[in-house]
Amino acid sequence: MSFRKATTATIASLLLLTAPAADAIAAPGETVTVDPTGRLAPDGTITLSGTYRCTSGTGPAFVSSSLTQGDSRVRHGIGGTRAVCDGEEHDWTNTGRPSPSTLKPGTAHVEATVMELASRNGLPLPYFHAMHRQDIKLTEG
Repeated sequence: MSFRKATTATIASLLLLTAPAADAIAAPGETVTVDPTGRLAPDGTITLSGTYRCTSGTGPAFVSSSLTQGDSRVRHGIGGTRAVCDGEEHDWTNTGRPSPSTLKPGTAHVEATVMELASRNGLPLPYFHAMHRQDIKLTEG
């Protein structure tokens, strides 16, 4: 993974941790979904996916995802994908390998967020377009 991709994924994942708790942040027509199944590779890499739609983005936007399993206080950031906020529906796929990882096949809880770094008074601040929380099945593969 390139330094730029790793940095982008790290920033997006960290900003996800500051996401509001309510699911009602989406503007009309803005959505993010999570596929009902995620993959756990033998090396511990997690792959999550879904779709998103966001509108009128002016700054760089990302789809971030995190996963919890067992202890809900332990959240694992699972990558960040660059988003295009053009009003169209797009697919997203995030991968990450939490370390140390105690994740195993079974039920897990995923939170996905579409977040934009919008410039306010010269500072890039997070603007949340959409968020969704959902239980999924984590499968080996």
